[in-house]
Amino acid sequence: MVTRVSRFDGDWWVVQKRLIYIAIFVACLAVVAGGVSLYVYFYGIPFKGAAETEGAPTGARFVSLEGGVKVMRANTRETVQARADTRLLPGDLVQTQEDGRARITLADGSTLFVKPNSVVTIAENTSAEDGRGSKVRVSVDSGQINVRTEQQAEGAQNIVGTHLSENRLNAQTDASFHVREDKTEAIRVGTGSVETSTSGGDTTTLKAGEYVAVNTQGTISQKEKLLAAPQPLTPKNLERLAARKNGATAVALKWQRPQTGAPAHYRVEVATSPFFVPAGKLVERDQLQANEITVEDVRQGNYFWRVMAVAQSGQASDWSEPQKFVVFSEGGTGDEVVVSDVQIEYVAGQIYLVRGRTQAGNTVRCAGRETLAARDGFFQLQINAPRGAREVQLETADTQGNRSSFKFQLPPGG
Repeated sequence: MVTRVSRFDGDWWVVQKRLIYIAIFVACLAVVAGGVSLYVYFYGIPFKGAAETEGAPTGARFVSLEGGVKVMRANTRETVQARADTRLLPGDLVQTQEDGRARITLADGSTLFVKPNSVVTIAENTSAEDGRGSKVRVSVDSGQINVRTEQQAEGAQNIVGTHLSENRLNAQTDASFHVREDKTEAIRVGTGSVETSTSGGDTTTLKAGEYVAVNTQGTISQKEKLLAAPQPLTPKNLERLAARKNGATAVALKWQRPQTGAPAHYRVEVATSPFFVPAGKLVERDQLQANEITVEDVRQGNYFWRVMAVAQSGQASDWSEPQKFVVFSEGGTGDEVVVSDVQIEYVAGQIYLVRGRTQAGNTVRCAGRETLAARDGFFQLQINAPRGAREVQLETADTQGNRSSFKFQLPPGG
């Protein structure tokens, strides 16, 4: 009889306790990741939109720029020249020069128009899902702004602050705020309503067609019916007037009385600059009782004019929109109007910047936009090119009646 012995020999390894813990941790992570994946697969991403509900800082953007506009960054205090693609973050300061204007869109869809010689801070600019809880606040240090709000969602806030007042704009409101050089302030409400409180303790709700002045003590010193700006009639915008044989002509300026308010007199300015800088002013007339005036001996050139109404109380309306007219020599001289150093820069969407040089004072047009060449001949236009366009046409005209047209290729990116 044979006895068989069955043996099982095995090898043993010594495993460190730390490796066991790591293996268990990795296994747990895999289980958790699998559970999260299944949850997302069946129920979607949890807490989606929570950040938007609470509100997050949003960059405001420039819609249009003219003349000198600078931006001071809140985080670095660096001052940069504003461009069409410059984003404005909360705390950034916008400053316009005497020849500068800027139009800005904010987080709640409202539009901010900064007029020349103004300093404005984008104090707060947050948006939220569906617009609920959006918060916009701008601070006017000096100069004048206009704010236009759209339909506002529940809980949205649009506030304009100054040294002397805090103003909450309601939906579909068009209002302007002016911090004057003497530190007094004026608030005009064209449409909608504004809830105003002053540093002196006054509170009021301004409705469409109302005006208030705030004195340096922070109290309302004047509240009355809004005096609207007069409407220019002739010369019409971009109208061309032929000069006489002596190279000059008489220009009759006429305007329509304001639609609201009772004017006591009018003020008229004629200048070679659309910003009416002191160096370019040719005519300044005040205390005009009639709604027309004739300016004699206007030489060949490009001119702009505007009119303001003043009430008996001293309330001054806004200036009318500048109207351009050209006095030219009939037939021209036959000379070509030359442009040089033309550069076209792609910004975004269908937006381009067109830069170049021509003779000082020449008119430059491109894609429906128009500007005047500066004293050194430099010009810049921000245009919206037609969708699918590969080139644009640039037109130039001088004060002698001569015109030229050029075509330029658009850079890739649009």
